[in-house]
Amino acid sequence: MCLAIPARVIEIDGDQAEVEIGGIIRRASLALCPPVRVGQYVLLHAGFAIQVVDEEEAQETLRLLQEIGDIGEIS
Repeated sequence: MCLAIPARVIEIDGDQAEVEIGGIIRRASLALCPPVRVGQYVLLHAGFAIQVVDEEEAQETLRLLQEIGDIGEIS
């Protein structure tokens, strides 16, 4: 199963961006993504931003992923 993770764009340099996921900074390609601005959220999959998402949706997805992670740690 493949999973795309919401990430906040913190810097853009051409078709590359620095994105933040839970305090971790990563480089991502914007080659597959519609135009995006610093501060917006994107779905990140295999190093590529593939879709712009609104902040509310991104935060809810991150919250749910955290819950799943917490459940996995208990099992």
